Amino acid sequence: MSSSRGERSFCSMSDGGEMVEIGLERCVVDPPQLLRGARLGLVMNHASLDRDFRFACDVLAERFPGQLLALFTPQHGFWGEAQANMIETPHASHTRLGVPMWSLYSDTRRPTPDMLRDLDCLIVDLQDVGTRVYTFVWTMLYCLEECGKLGIPVVVLDRPNPLGGEVVEGPVVDTAFRSFVGAAAVPLRHGMTIGELARLFNQELALGCRVEVVAMAGWRRSMLWPQTGRVWAPPSPNMPRFETAALYSGMVLLEGTNLSEGRGTTRPFELFGAPFIDPDRLLARLRSYPLSGIRVTASTFRPTFDKWQGAVCGGATLHIVDTRSVRALETTISLLAAVRSLWPSDFAWRSPPYEYEHERMPVDLLFGDSRLRERLSNPAELDRAEIAELARADEADWHRRTRSALLYS
Repeated sequence: MSSSRGERSFCSMSDGGEMVEIGLERCVVDPPQLLRGARLGLVMNHASLDRDFRFACDVLAERFPGQLLALFTPQHGFWGEAQANMIETPHASHTRLGVPMWSLYSDTRRPTPDMLRDLDCLIVDLQDVGTRVYTFVWTMLYCLEECGKLGIPVVVLDRPNPLGGEVVEGPVVDTAFRSFVGAAAVPLRHGMTIGELARLFNQELALGCRVEVVAMAGWRRSMLWPQTGRVWAPPSPNMPRFETAALYSGMVLLEGTNLSEGRGTTRPFELFGAPFIDPDRLLARLRSYPLSGIRVTASTFRPTFDKWQGAVCGGATLHIVDTRSVRALETTISLLAAVRSLWPSDFAWRSPPYEYEHERMPVDLLFGDSRLRERLSNPAELDRAEIAELARADEADWHRRTRSALLYS
């Protein structure tokens, strides 16, 4: 497949049933020329594993002896031990490899010139989850921006989008609502790999960065995570299962409300609730809303941390029965509409700050504009047509914009 100017990709496809080969594994077999003899930095975390469950830093340090000079970590830290929303991780060092570990979720969200000073190339190997608000892609964007300014090339080692590459959901971020959970015009469920997003950002935002993507072999856009043959390694502390990721592109909106999204339980983003919710009344109301691919059961739970810590919450658990038909955003809007209609005086929107934004409402940043909040603040009940319209993506425009950045047919 041809690449746009200033970019290069390594891509071959296989229709067999074997495990998808990720960019990290292909890189050590046939590395891009610019890595040979270069001083390297690596953006990664504990989920940056190869098929033998070796960390990317160990794989690359062995393949390029003496060349790996620095590690960079995204939100939640190298080990994924830190929780979300402005819980920062400090800079550290990797004692065994003898290199600094620069946190890109600390006093800065982007690499500084001092961090990049001794590097000839920056490698990015992060497992995205296919949802715009997951901050790893914005850490990558900030790396592209800073490396572009300094003339440092970036190599992205591609990994599967767990949600596949065919379905798109939700609005793109309005310019007025850009933030660290949406720094470019991307829909909530975007259907691209992290390598494809790197190419898109470099093209659309004119970053001037030399970007090379080491593409996967054997990945097809129709593949959901279970079809890749790869083991799920939780990329962050509240993303324990693939099923979590399948619901996250909608259920993450609950972070902008006073409803628990299940943090502090063993099923984050798969259950929700609050002390004021009666589970039976909620389930009765949900029967009139669209919940494609999902069954719902009444639940009570007690979060051990985060919203409603220690309080008994009534609510519901979402069970995926047909992953391909799940439309998490439409489902979540339905849940919010049901709760708001039943408990209008108890339901509330979360106030700032949220992900370093101190003025704009968190749910607006998550959704991408203010339409959802404004509509749900209206006492008139949402109907199915309105829910579908709020969840709709302008697929034709998105496909037009992304066509030249795609690596997989």
